[in-house]
Amino acid sequence: MSFLLAIFYFFYFSVIGVYIIFLPKVLSMAGYAPSDIGIIFAAAPLVRFLVPFAFIKGLKINTGSFNLSLLIMCLGALSFYFSLENFYKLLLSNISLGIGLSIVLPYIELISLNYLGKERYGKIRLFGSVGFILVALVLVKFLTSPDIALLYLLVLVFVTAFFGFAIAKKADTLLEKHAQVSNDVHLLKDWRLWLGLTLMQVSFGSFYNFFTIYTTDHGMSLDVTIYLWSFGVIVEIFMLYFQGALLRKNLLLILQITTFVTAVRWFLVFAFADVEAILFFSQALHALSFALFHSAAISYLFYIYKHKSLAQQLFSGITYGFGAFVGALIAGYVYELYPSYLFLSSMIIALMATWFLYLWGRNPQRVSSPQ
Repeated sequence: MSFLLAIFYFFYFSVIGVYIIFLPKVLSMAGYAPSDIGIIFAAAPLVRFLVPFAFIKGLKINTGSFNLSLLIMCLGALSFYFSLENFYKLLLSNISLGIGLSIVLPYIELISLNYLGKERYGKIRLFGSVGFILVALVLVKFLTSPDIALLYLLVLVFVTAFFGFAIAKKADTLLEKHAQVSNDVHLLKDWRLWLGLTLMQVSFGSFYNFFTIYTTDHGMSLDVTIYLWSFGVIVEIFMLYFQGALLRKNLLLILQITTFVTAVRWFLVFAFADVEAILFFSQALHALSFALFHSAAISYLFYIYKHKSLAQQLFSGITYGFGAFVGALIAGYVYELYPSYLFLSSMIIALMATWFLYLWGRNPQRVSSPQ
């Protein structure tokens, strides 16, 4: 199972690499305005946010729904390839792809945490980061037209689906067992926790959707920008490999620290957008603001809730879904109206995330933090 999970992560995050690093630039090359790009990339996270609530209302988290999401993911990538020239077709294709990608990953995270545990999780998850960085380094050499990026996207999605199907077949009993657990995830009762986690992802809207455009607009070459992305992933891999000891500590404290470090990171990008060395240092903080934060967040939710599969689906949907939706919209309009303040807005949002996680920690009725 470890081998299959490693291969899945490799190809899944290769897809994410194409999607995050290159597609915004592809749409810009195709003539779309920043606000159009923001709307297109906000649509998939919005649907990603809505889908987990179907599971709350009775849709079963089982092998059948997992395989259906793989099919939706493939159809979305296929239609994406033929939709570049039409805004509304592109929007619909992106929604389909987003639904598939967003449902698939929480299943895999649940399987990983069950089979590997939080200490070994990072050493398998890092293969996703390797896939991300390799596709970035390869595609930048061949990105002479939008069609090339879309072809990479299509092929990688189909390979990802193949390995996802193989994993689901081996983990069928595990998925069915978790589908029977009653819901103990209370979003309103635990609103401070969920708002803090969500705001963290809202702050990433500028980075995920406009970092490539932002840095090239401030004088960095596309090659340097790709090296910045790649360096961020290298330190992410380093953190994923060695984070096991840290994840034995207070997970909530880790979440509070990493959100604050993220605010510092966005300030550096805002204040020193044309200083290459500072940008590389800010990317070094990706080890904390993404790798350690993500592992601590899914581990924290895994241990405080009994309905672990639903908690992972909601984390993906609410934070990476709704949070990314709001972040993409804010980033699109801020960059169109006040481009110089793009990452300053991200810094403020990350500080708000820190504050709400701090309030959650002070809440006497919160679920006890696992050590």
